[in-house]
Amino acid sequence: MPRIKVALPDTFSCVTEIPVRITDLNYGGHLGNDALLGILHEARVHFLRSLGLENDYDPVSKLGLIMVDVAVEYKGEAFHGDVLRIAMAAADPNKYGFDVVYHVHNQAGKEIARAKTGMLCFDYNIRKLRLLPEELAAQVN
Repeated sequence: MPRIKVALPDTFSCVTEIPVRITDLNYGGHLGNDALLGILHEARVHFLRSLGLENDYDPVSKLGLIMVDVAVEYKGEAFHGDVLRIAMAAADPNKYGFDVVYHVHNQAGKEIARAKTGMLCFDYNIRKLRLLPEELAAQVN
């Protein structure tokens, strides 16, 4: 069976650090796949703020971003007390959205994961995709 491969960009525009909590561990004693997805979500909020977006959803206008897919390539284990350094960049912009690419290392520099989330602009009022706003398109191109 072919494995998922997440292509990494040459440069990353945002880096954040997030600690692994005891509740992030699975029965194997290492970072669980479900917890990694939550950590990536938190990191994505940091990334969007670096682009000038306060959040990925505006409760007043009901416009936001919706995650349409995710791919994770696990490279190593992370444990309680590790501080994950997550480098992020936008990739593959299109008229409706873009991908966020993540490169995750622990505090010792060991690679933990590579990931990608597909983000599309969504109008929650009418439950349909909307065009990527020009100002955001300029940030992710």
